[in-house]
Amino acid sequence: MGASESVPQKSIHEFTVKNSKGQDVDLSIYKGKVLLVVNVASKCGFTDSNYTQLTDLYNKYKDKGLEILAFPCNQFLKQEPGTSEEAEQFACTRYKAEYPIFCKVRVNGPTTEPVYKFLKSNKSGFLGSRIKWNFTKFLVDKDGHVLARYSPTTTPLAIEGDIKKALGVEV
Repeated sequence: MGASESVPQKSIHEFTVKNSKGQDVDLSIYKGKVLLVVNVASKCGFTDSNYTQLTDLYNKYKDKGLEILAFPCNQFLKQEPGTSEEAEQFACTRYKAEYPIFCKVRVNGPTTEPVYKFLKSNKSGFLGSRIKWNFTKFLVDKDGHVLARYSPTTTPLAIEGDIKKALGVEV
């Protein structure tokens, strides 16, 4: 359990994922941006604080090169039960999220989304590479390399200093 799966990709920019409508999105469009990649859920105890703070961070740093990539996931107590489009509507309506909400993914197990295999193989957490819960966060540099992984209990605002450092903004 938790063994890191080797992946050939060297950068997150080598992946293509699906948006909430099922269309391909080539992550190379984010070259030169600092990314915060998060597995999100609408019915989790961490939902309100995380979405609120993610929106705050995005609004504060989007013009400085931050992108937040949110991936709905229903693997933890089925806390993202709707469709991908419903997850996007929830985040955009209730939390004014302007960052991309992608297609629902699996972050653990044999059908793990390839981009999550990459993230986990580069930074394991407390339980090894396995994602422990909703709102696990990965900070990715402008070249697509994973800088850090944060647990679900680490709030987005708690990593603002790391984000500023990655952006090259005065800390």
